[in-house]
Amino acid sequence: MDKHRIFIVEDDTKIASLLADTLRKYQYDVEVVQNFENLVNEFLAFQPHLVLLDINLPAYDGYYWCRQLRQHTTCPIIFISARSGEMDQVFALENGGDDFITKPFNYEIVLAKIKSHLRRTYGEYASRQEERTIKQGQLTLHLERMELHTKQEEIPLQKKECVILGLLMGQAPKVVSREQLLEELWDDQAFVDENTLNVNMTRVRKKLADYDVQSTIETVRGAGYRFLLHEEEI
Repeated sequence: MDKHRIFIVEDDTKIASLLADTLRKYQYDVEVVQNFENLVNEFLAFQPHLVLLDINLPAYDGYYWCRQLRQHTTCPIIFISARSGEMDQVFALENGGDDFITKPFNYEIVLAKIKSHLRRTYGEYASRQEERTIKQGQLTLHLERMELHTKQEEIPLQKKECVILGLLMGQAPKVVSREQLLEELWDDQAFVDENTLNVNMTRVRKKLADYDVQSTIETVRGAGYRFLLHEEEI
């Protein structure tokens, strides 16, 4: 079985190095972020199973980066921080985190929490859960995997692409309103530019076109969008 991959986002090089060395002793594949301005790209290149994320970071804090990562992944994200206030832990969970460990920490606790989250997400506990899928003709959307399967291939999706297709395919051929899409995609619609949904919809359409998926997303003026299954994919 391949090693589980853990991505460490920590700007204290001593702590990051000690964490990485400890995890490697337990046979984890570990990578420490090298360039905080390129954090998301490093994450996508490594494709980790779990993230350890500090709060106090250069330029942007861990809450910001957690929200950015959540656009691409559902993997466990554990905050590790010297902040110990209750509101810090609340903010961590509200911004997409799964757990919170306070510095200075006991390595045995860190390892136990990592094992617990990996087991629940990928291991023996996860295997008991039925994977959620949405089928439309020959197309199958795997929600947990964030993949769209056609008759020929598996198409990887980003988080928001998967959410959009999940709503549209799940309610096809009914129209899904812009309001419903906005509500599912963003927690606080007040800070979402009207054009943001259009941009994300364009990306989904381009992804389908790039993989020669004939089914389309139709804009219904004044109402929203609907998924139209092409006859070749019925």
